[in-house]
Amino acid sequence: MSTASDGTPIVTAAVLVIGDEILSGRTKDKNIGFIAEYLTAIGIDLKEVRVVPDEEDEIVAGLNALRKRYDYVFTTGGIGPTHDDITADSVAKAFGVSIDIDPRAVAIFKERAPQMELNEARLRMARIPAGADLIENKVSAAPGFKLGNVMVMAGVPSIMQAMLDAVAPTLKTGTKMLSETIKADARESEIGTPLGEIARANTDVILGSYPYFDGQGPNTNIVVRARDAQRLAAVKKAVEDMLVVVKAAR
Repeated sequence: MSTASDGTPIVTAAVLVIGDEILSGRTKDKNIGFIAEYLTAIGIDLKEVRVVPDEEDEIVAGLNALRKRYDYVFTTGGIGPTHDDITADSVAKAFGVSIDIDPRAVAIFKERAPQMELNEARLRMARIPAGADLIENKVSAAPGFKLGNVMVMAGVPSIMQAMLDAVAPTLKTGTKMLSETIKADARESEIGTPLGEIARANTDVILGSYPYFDGQGPNTNIVVRARDAQRLAAVKKAVEDMLVVVKAAR
């Protein structure tokens, strides 16, 4: 955990999306946006997202880079029952630990569906790296796991969301980022210079401009983000005052 210039605690995270199907375009990722909104809401800043193929070296390299840089890493994909689901093995290799069928996971399968045959494919989903804690999966039973600062979750959105709900109470969080959106009723080119001046004068607050087209033509949304409500209000007021001046000068 790091701190802002005013001592405000900041918790950071990254997402590692794993899967050839994402990179090929066959499957459209639905998890990144959900995770980003979820983490923001509980006070964790998502700082980076990487997408890697189902290749052990790529997963290990990506995971090792991210887990050293951020407080948490959330992985999605590659923990199913097929031959190309190699995330669990890759995480074990990244941490330098062994991996085997975990009796806790087997017990979950037996409790959830006593009549279900624990064949080779299903037991593959019970292989957990040594030292990991399980992440509950209320949707389909097969658990994710948490090892160090890495949360390993399914790629199927409904299952991933259930796992995120399960693991969230165990995470440390920082001060939540607050946000206000201002409709500029102006082109981005009209406000770029004065908005930049406001940003340079208020480096503790994040300012972003996002152009779009509405029924009247080009327009811009200005987003003000800060962890302190008073600073947020002050900079929002500065932006609104700037817009009055810009519009009056037309």
